Amino acid sequence: MAPMNTANAPTRRRHQLVAATSIAVALLVMGIKYLAYLMTGSVALFSDALESIVNVVTAIAALIAIRVGAQPPDRGHPFGHYKAEYFAAVLEGALIIVAAALIFHEAYRALLAPRMLNAPVAGLLVNGVATAINAAWAWVLIRNGRAWSSPAMQGDGQHLMSDVITSIGVLLGLVLATVTGWTILDPLLAAAVAFNILRIGYNLAIESMSALMDQAASPEIQARIREAIRANGTGALQAHDIRTRTAGPQTFIEFHLVVPGEMTVEAAHDICDRIEDALEAELASTDVLIHVEPDHKAKRKDAVEL
Repeated sequence: MAPMNTANAPTRRRHQLVAATSIAVALLVMGIKYLAYLMTGSVALFSDALESIVNVVTAIAALIAIRVGAQPPDRGHPFGHYKAEYFAAVLEGALIIVAAALIFHEAYRALLAPRMLNAPVAGLLVNGVATAINAAWAWVLIRNGRAWSSPAMQGDGQHLMSDVITSIGVLLGLVLATVTGWTILDPLLAAAVAFNILRIGYNLAIESMSALMDQAASPEIQARIREAIRANGTGALQAHDIRTRTAGPQTFIEFHLVVPGEMTVEAAHDICDRIEDALEAELASTDVLIHVEPDHKAKRKDAVEL
């Protein structure tokens, strides 16, 4: 079995620094958006500020999950702590759904008693600054989350990007409401924000729960695994029952390797080492388990012929 790869200390510190910075950015954006709400009295801007509270909580959850997930395997957790990040992503999805419910409540109240906006231009400009900050940081989180295979960081970035999209929609709608005087647009926009973040929260929770249930690696990753086995399995006959699962940055691979019955243990072991080295070179972090079998154990279905 190939040794489990773990991120080195400098890399772990970079991950945690980015996650910690997310908390500061979320607090700053929340303050700016709440100021815009106070300036205008807009329930749509209030809903935007309310979602920022969720951003703060999820940023804290992501930092905790990344710190826990970075811990090396131990006796109690021999496969590592990578799944901690998925728990944070599920929590993010649940909190987003709660925020949507609160926004629906405020939108309903405002729909019953529409009101004109105060200082709309200044308030919208202030909210626009917060949206620009969110957009820039969401891009940083999504880029680094993908590069580091961090579900918690990617989830945080995707959530922020959804916040940016809804904020832009709110700003455009409130500009229209200011120009036309249609005050009913304000609560309707708040409801639209709630619908959008409800969708984002649901999708995030479902994807994270699927990963917690040992979801297989993507088809693209599976194809790369099969090709690495095929290119480096010379001397063996076939590989079958190839199974994968992912946990954060780690990909776990298991399969049966069929070799000629007369092959020595040492020769079979050399082939296994060669395949494991190739898989490690192909994928950033892998844990490979190979079960060697004699030729009469070969299978016809879904096998990689070598």
